[in-house]
Amino acid sequence: MALPPALDRAFSDSLALAQRLFTDIGERTHDGVGITRATYGEGEQIAHDRVAAEARTLGLEIATDAAANLYMTLPGRDRARPAMVTGSHLDSVPRGGNYDGLAGVVAGLVCLASLRRAEITPPGDLTVMAIRGEENCWFSAQHIGSRAAFGRLPPDILDRAVRADSGRSLARHMADAGADVEALRGGAAHLKSERLAGFVELHIEQGPVLDEADMAVGIVSAIRGNVRCPDARCVGAYDHAGAVPRRLRRDAVMASAELVAAMEHLWHGIEAEGGDLVMTFGQLGTDPEAHSLTTIPGLVRFTFDARSHAQETLDRVTAEVRRLAHDIGRRRGVSFEFRPFTGAPPAPMDLGLRGKLVEGAKALGMATLELASGPGHDAADFAGAGVPAAMIFVRNRHGSHNPREEMPMDAFAEATRLLLWLLVNPP
Repeated sequence: MALPPALDRAFSDSLALAQRLFTDIGERTHDGVGITRATYGEGEQIAHDRVAAEARTLGLEIATDAAANLYMTLPGRDRARPAMVTGSHLDSVPRGGNYDGLAGVVAGLVCLASLRRAEITPPGDLTVMAIRGEENCWFSAQHIGSRAAFGRLPPDILDRAVRADSGRSLARHMADAGADVEALRGGAAHLKSERLAGFVELHIEQGPVLDEADMAVGIVSAIRGNVRCPDARCVGAYDHAGAVPRRLRRDAVMASAELVAAMEHLWHGIEAEGGDLVMTFGQLGTDPEAHSLTTIPGLVRFTFDARSHAQETLDRVTAEVRRLAHDIGRRRGVSFEFRPFTGAPPAPMDLGLRGKLVEGAKALGMATLELASGPGHDAADFAGAGVPAAMIFVRNRHGSHNPREEMPMDAFAEATRLLLWLLVNPP
């Protein structure tokens, strides 16, 4: 069943709201190169204030929680019924793009504006949530707002985490934004999983899969978990490049290169088995103060990041990188140090909501592609709290976390139409 004609017309009329919000918030948070909406900073607050003003114009109920997350609600006929929530985050990385996060909040407002315009009251409450602090670059702490909404933000982060640009603590920045820091220290929870029917997050795809397939909309199967090492190193021995034969060298670069090649071979194998995996060795380099053209490199530092929607794959990768490092180190006279490994489990999206999205796409005559999400999202925290969660990806060129994000508005409209269909046809 497609959208009712009156609602379909209202939706088309409401799309102008999206362009207005994208333009206004983008212009007001442009830093001269890209978009900067710092977590619990000026840019994020500008975006929160702007969408709250739009929500008031639409006659929505406005609320905030202890972490200053924003909730914009269209009341339903039965307010005791568990609510459906949609939304995303409003912060950005420094010099990022305009659509990462913002698209999900704007899409939710377009949906509620359409229902208002068509004079349709949903069965239960529909809430658009503008979430604080999803990006981890500012405080080295990700998903601050969504974890705090469920009372799951570790209290020690409040004072331990400091913002990269200001050196001030998360607690101080949160207080400046109107958050109730003492309530957060006590584990205050605004959201209760039993009171939520589901959470659906619309987000730009941050990779090239949809664009390569020439498709506008994707349905996310799972948010990949990860295993990471932010400070890995290979320790060998510095020596003269012209004097030491190969068999006597303890070359950290050669050993590191062998490890990278061996792990890529493992990656090929897992993909050939039908497994899901992406892997990155980053920030790989020698010490420029100690290594020269004529010196055998004695130290290499690097980072390691592997992601999969299967925990078994992540466990296998972790075991293999350790085993290979040990074997290579023994043969080459070097040692590998991983300090420490960290990780996050995969978050499968709810089968019921995914099924409804597939059903909705068919009803709307819309082609979609199922794909996994490599980056983490707030939807994972809803899933982790026991709330049925789903994600809709929108085609986006040139990746994300850069000023060249390019979300076609026709793709945004198509994805938002699917979101609206789900909200009026919940499981």
